[in-house]
Amino acid sequence: MREDWVKVELGKVCFTTSGGTPSRRNKEFYEGAIPWVKSGELDKGIIYDTEEHISEDAIKNSSAKIFPEGTLLIALYGATIGKLAFLGVEAATNQAICGIFKSQVIESKYLYNFLLNRRQKLISQGTGGAQPNISQTILKKLEVPLAPLPIQRAIVTKIENLFTSLDKGIADLKKAQEQLKVYRQAVLKKAFEGHFTNRKEKEGELPEGWKWVKLGEVTLSMKNGIYKPSNFYGEQGIACLRMYNIDKGKILWFDIKRMVLEKQDIDEYSLIKGDLLVNRVNSRELVGKTATIKGFIEPVIYESKNIRVRLDLNRVNSDYINYWFLIKANEYFNSNAQQTVGMASINQKQLFNFEFPLPPSPAEQHAIVREIESRLSVCDKIEQSITETLEKSEALRQSILRKAFEGKLLSEAEIAKCKQEADYEPASVLLEQIKKEKHGK
Repeated sequence: MREDWVKVELGKVCFTTSGGTPSRRNKEFYEGAIPWVKSGELDKGIIYDTEEHISEDAIKNSSAKIFPEGTLLIALYGATIGKLAFLGVEAATNQAICGIFKSQVIESKYLYNFLLNRRQKLISQGTGGAQPNISQTILKKLEVPLAPLPIQRAIVTKIENLFTSLDKGIADLKKAQEQLKVYRQAVLKKAFEGHFTNRKEKEGELPEGWKWVKLGEVTLSMKNGIYKPSNFYGEQGIACLRMYNIDKGKILWFDIKRMVLEKQDIDEYSLIKGDLLVNRVNSRELVGKTATIKGFIEPVIYESKNIRVRLDLNRVNSDYINYWFLIKANEYFNSNAQQTVGMASINQKQLFNFEFPLPPSPAEQHAIVREIESRLSVCDKIEQSITETLEKSEALRQSILRKAFEGKLLSEAEIAKCKQEADYEPASVLLEQIKKEKHGK
């Protein structure tokens, strides 16, 4: 702690109280004009309006109460535990939210950033069953590093300036990620237009010598995967690839589930190098995911939500087919799949009829695959670098907050400037003022 700072329990410098939920049996309670905040709405920074509104009678007949504008809200439990927002208007809240009223000795934005920094610690202190619960008792006993008011304001300003720069950098990185997606699609599109083998297509036509072929025409066999109840999966037995192990044309070799099976089942559902694995049941956005089997560190089978396509590798390159699936399969399957609410499924017949452009020789397919992979490998390296930088950005955000409340964020020159302000006084003096006010002195 720096000089003129003190540690103090939150409850000694701020008034806190939780809200309430009026009875749903009385519809008139929810026909008023008073904004009523639910914890799921604590993602707007400043809340000016709410999904539901309640009446004056609802306030009188429940534990709900009106919080003043500027109140800092924190979610006490549920999926949003620890989330924060300010009230931009007078409003009530449900019981899952605690309101922290403005205080004369602590800037609300200073407290907001401190609670943001301590969110994970608060959650770890939470009690309860399936979901942790931050009680008001925990909040009130939370020790806050109280700095002189000018120092608090300077810290808030510096955090906001640093976060603005950080957010701009993050936005640029995410934009670059989106541009990489566009570039990947452009690479694949050009590949299947013959650009990588000097066979550019004419308007609306395939490159010279290419032809449209149904997948079934170059397939030796198709087979749905093995079905077993979920209690068959465990840590022992043969590795089984599920739909979750297929993403962006690749097998994800982690979180691999296993099952103990008879040799006959293992032989029937084993995968070999060159097989194409197609996800046949999934959400509409994901159905038709594929991956080629390039090799193994151990034998592996596949589950019933996938179809194994064993290709005639003398005629087609499985990676070539896989890349075609990446740009065309989802569109095809969504127009042909059987669909229920949010889900889609395809069958072997639809898969058999899926068409792709076939160059005249396997050698040309291999050349196209090499060109695709040389370009996409560069994308992979850039994407990995972006991902690592984004992770570092989040770590930097936490580092900024940690330094702020350790008294290490401001320079000595910035602190000296704060000491020149008219309302500068040690935090201990602020606390004495509060004690006097509480005792009516």
